[in-house]
Amino acid sequence: MKVILIQDVDNLGKARDIKNVKTGYANNFLLKRGLAIPANKENLKKLEEEIAYEKEHEEELRREAVDFKEKLEAEDLVITIVSKVGPEGKLYGAVTSMDIADALKEQAKISVDKRKVLSDHIKTSGEHEVKVKLFTDIEASVKINIVGE
Repeated sequence: MKVILIQDVDNLGKARDIKNVKTGYANNFLLKRGLAIPANKENLKKLEEEIAYEKEHEEELRREAVDFKEKLEAEDLVITIVSKVGPEGKLYGAVTSMDIADALKEQAKISVDKRKVLSDHIKTSGEHEVKVKLFTDIEASVKINIVGE
């Protein structure tokens, strides 16, 4: 029996894969648990429409990511973060990816998930360069200036 997987299934395939499985396995496990749907003409047509919509939407997201990259890598854009600094320029604590994401949202008006900020904890004051992942293959470099209070 041919089925379209709705979710990833271990040892079988990933979501949206079309697999040929035994009828008992399909009926008693995959279909019953909502992990797959039968691969009939109607469901195959819906799958094709979903894939086409996602490709269309992916292009829009890619364009937005390129715009964000240009904005972030502008010559004059430097994100400033104020933190407590010790006598030798070392921070009390560290500047984390969450701090950087919040500063980007506040100063550059760009909302970035903290998990997309590719940075170790910054523990010294001064200028640092941090990578931000905007899309699967698009990364931007952001200049961060950490200033003591």
